[in-house]
Amino acid sequence: MSEVVRLTLVSHAMTDAMAAGRFPTDEAVNALGRRQVDAPAELGPVDIALCGPEKRTRQTAELLGLRATAEPQLADLDSGSWRGSDLAEVPPAELAVLLTEPAQAPHGGESVVDVIGRVRGWLDSISGQRGRLVAVTHPSVIRAAILVVLDAPPQSFWRIDVGPVSHTVLHFRGQAWTLRSTG
Repeated sequence: MSEVVRLTLVSHAMTDAMAAGRFPTDEAVNALGRRQVDAPAELGPVDIALCGPEKRTRQTAELLGLRATAEPQLADLDSGSWRGSDLAEVPPAELAVLLTEPAQAPHGGESVVDVIGRVRGWLDSISGQRGRLVAVTHPSVIRAAILVVLDAPPQSFWRIDVGPVSHTVLHFRGQAWTLRSTG
């Protein structure tokens, strides 16, 4: 059997912005989020632990018992001028653009296509690693990774539901990433 990269992507725990339906700021996990984090044994052995640079990813990694290094490529989708806003405060036409036109960023931040490109570059950069990697990151980054692995269109981005503290496992063998369901 060839050498394999096993990458477990862990979505950060619940925050007040998630619970309220707001675009995130650099916030910490809330009380519910702290309760959502299970024992670190669920992750198994970890050779390299990474996390996004935001408080919520760093804190989730700590709660999981990981000594994670912040990786800028694992940052959340930049919501630009919408940062901290409730969904109801966003003009419906602009929100429709975000949800249906993945190359557009009406909020002045990052487009879905930009996030997918960033995550594709990061996956390429770690494909030469060996061992078990864990990355605590954001639903947007996990959605992007799934689309890259499946070679799915960017229009599918918002159709992937990534729950708090969920685990998504990817493997790199030889020349390709694969998605592994966990149960």
